[in-house]
Amino acid sequence: MPGSAPTSLRSIADRVETRLDEFLAAERDRWAMFDPDLAQPIDEIRRLVLSGGKRLRPAFCHWGYVGAGGGTDDQIDIDAGAAFELMHAFALFHDDVMDDAATRRGQPTTHAVASEDHAAQGWVGESRRFGEGVAILVGDLAFVYADQLLEDAPAEAMRVWNELRIELNIGQYLDILGSVQSVREVDKAERICRYKSGKYTIERPLHLGALLAAPDRGDELLPALSGYGLPLGDAFQMRDDVMGAFGDAAVTGKPVGGDLREGKPTPLLARAVRAATPEQLAVLDLVGRPGLDDADVARIQQAIIDTGALDELEAHITALTGRAVASLDVAPIADSAKTELTALAEYVSWRSV
Repeated sequence: MPGSAPTSLRSIADRVETRLDEFLAAERDRWAMFDPDLAQPIDEIRRLVLSGGKRLRPAFCHWGYVGAGGGTDDQIDIDAGAAFELMHAFALFHDDVMDDAATRRGQPTTHAVASEDHAAQGWVGESRRFGEGVAILVGDLAFVYADQLLEDAPAEAMRVWNELRIELNIGQYLDILGSVQSVREVDKAERICRYKSGKYTIERPLHLGALLAAPDRGDELLPALSGYGLPLGDAFQMRDDVMGAFGDAAVTGKPVGGDLREGKPTPLLARAVRAATPEQLAVLDLVGRPGLDDADVARIQQAIIDTGALDELEAHITALTGRAVASLDVAPIADSAKTELTALAEYVSWRSV
């Protein structure tokens, strides 16, 4: 299956990264003049947002914008792309605390860095609580900066932006609740999949971009873009679930089998449980248990394969992607956007990172 990034993705990323670098450098200088200690939280935002990432949300926002009649290099579109990266950073800072993750994109997480600094300096209090507090506040700061970049957006676009943020938090709540409840039902797992990531990665960025360009065409554009964005968003998160269970740590920057160690309520695991024999179910019951070692993870991975769940999910990803691409035939957007959205669909569904 194809999985290489479209060439346009890099040019969109370059513009967004330049904007982020300029914006955050100015904020760092402003607050460091007030108190040198305040350089650190903004440096942490810069470290995360400029250390990598696929820049998919800015790309989908851009093609929603161009598809609805916007220009290819307009400032409002670039600012929206930068806002999406800061919003995503907010979610990652908080997600790493909730998951107690040690690394992100191959680097130490912010709460881990702050905790180690606290211990090394011999400061009072508990290092872990300090580190988590810092990461939460840094995430909140990224959240506010994202809003600041959209302060000139039309009201129609801001309504979608606010709904996107509510959906993201609702999805994250369902995710952590599903983990502790060991949710293994396919319909519930797919609902979590859609709300914690799929909608805010693809459907809502498309909506926001379209409304930035044509705020009076929402009734026409948004349903058509949802016909593409919802199935592709589901496929995107399901691909993430495959990587979370089977991905190579050297490629993904995350521990092997991370979702299995954390007990994530994924559609992949739900399908495996639904199809499992009693012997396979006993192995799958290890998911989320404390102290899983690499051998345990390997046994769980093999059980998922043996149930046929991996093949079933791969077929479902293919079907969802086909549905998304087919919807573009009747979408009232520019042909150039249809071409790029087709290429992006192939990339997000079959990528390896």
